[in-house]
Amino acid sequence: MKKINIACIIEDEPMHLFITKRLIDLTGMVESLLIFSNGKEAYDKLKAIFLAHEKLPEIILLDLNMPVWDGWEFLDEFTKIPIETKVIIYILSSSDNPYDIKKAATYSISKNYLIKPITLDQLKVVLSEIE
Repeated sequence: MKKINIACIIEDEPMHLFITKRLIDLTGMVESLLIFSNGKEAYDKLKAIFLAHEKLPEIILLDLNMPVWDGWEFLDEFTKIPIETKVIIYILSSSDNPYDIKKAATYSISKNYLIKPITLDQLKVVLSEIE
């Protein structure tokens, strides 16, 4: 099973962040983790990483409902960066609204939509799909 060099969590809710971090640790499949509490903070840092020609995360777990910039604002801006390497974004939200699920599918870099809280088994499947 391939080990992921860098994963990223964009999540503002401390309990969900704690759970997701803990589950990622339990998988043993991720070398390092970037964590951001809102979409703007994540966008600014990830764009700086891109411009510095450093390695971007291979996977981003993105919450939708956050302060400053929500997940949609992050996606709208992040998709404008001319990234050539593959970055897979999984929406990880407490929203089970069919509108949100359908909207997420319109983003070509968005791989899937997962309802929080994620389980260890779900996370292992997600991480094992990264090429």
